[in-house]
Amino acid sequence: MKPISFDEILSAENYDRVRDLIRPLVIQEKNRRRLIVGSHITLLFENRQTAWYQIEEMVRTEKLAAREAIQHEIETYNELVPQGGELVATMLIEYSEVRERDAALRRLVGLERHMWLVVDAKRLAVKFDDRQMSDERVSSVQFVRFPLDGTSAEQFHTLAQAGKVRIEVDHPNLAAEAPIAGALADALSEDLR
Repeated sequence: MKPISFDEILSAENYDRVRDLIRPLVIQEKNRRRLIVGSHITLLFENRQTAWYQIEEMVRTEKLAAREAIQHEIETYNELVPQGGELVATMLIEYSEVRERDAALRRLVGLERHMWLVVDAKRLAVKFDDRQMSDERVSSVQFVRFPLDGTSAEQFHTLAQAGKVRIEVDHPNLAAEAPIAGALADALSEDLR
């Protein structure tokens, strides 16, 4: 996918004019791209549209006007735009109680070695952002990449619709899995085209 450029970002004034129309569409798209993996992990698969929306919202919320500040947001969120042969997601580790979450985030150190995208018989390691890693605890929000090791969009879609694509977590303190199918498989196949 092509990275987002400065020219694609609306002025705050123009974005405010269309925000009420765009927001429900993006929320609907994000819901289509959401995968709940077990009781504590949610993946939101990103694309150009979701990254563009996040940039616009950051510019609006932070009231950014300087080109350099906006460009910084573009560069940050362009990291979420998938490149050829991969998927990208924001991963949320969620616990309802603050104390429980803090303890769990310490227990989940090493999670980056225990998450997989399983495509048919291939178990592909998920790539975590090293900048978000710590020896003491994992961050409750992670940006993760799913390299597809040469799987085409068509192969991915066919396998997903046949129930042969899933996310798997096999950490000693958290085991879970969830299939990628239906509308999510359709959306991710579109991303791969």
